[in-house]
Amino acid sequence: MTIYIYTGEGAGKTANALGLALRCIGHKQKVVIIQFLKWWKNTGEFKFARFDCIKKYYSIYQFGRKGWVGLGNLTEKDKQLARKALDFARQIVKKQKPRLLVLDEINLALHCKLLSINEVIQFLQEIPKNIAVVLTGRYAPRKLYEIADYVDEIIVRKMPNQLVAEKGIQY
Repeated sequence: MTIYIYTGEGAGKTANALGLALRCIGHKQKVVIIQFLKWWKNTGEFKFARFDCIKKYYSIYQFGRKGWVGLGNLTEKDKQLARKALDFARQIVKKQKPRLLVLDEINLALHCKLLSINEVIQFLQEIPKNIAVVLTGRYAPRKLYEIADYVDEIIVRKMPNQLVAEKGIQY
């Protein structure tokens, strides 16, 4: 198994994971994306799953509470959803055996103590060798760095003072 981490303050962590997903799909390999802390279905990566020609190779699941409440306002409900996402990931790995498993925003879920680092490492150790795993999100724990094969920290060098989210680019 190969583990990729995309972390840091900069934008593009999920986009990097989606680039790997696109490559897998191009080779007719199965991709499963599990999003922690995300609920919004108006993103390109979520809408992409609706195309009939892609359904055989691509699926995406969200485990987030509707509306962004901020990191300081997370509740037991968020913890339950993160646990549900990790349990779902275990089932997906056994049943669907994807070539690529993306655990989007799992690093942030770990940072917010919605999951424990030990249970995530245990899960990663159970994944078959032929499945590549991507862990995205800010604040990836250093313990994950130790077991990962690739760690990319995305930093901000420059950004506009006023952010404008462009359809098809940022979402």
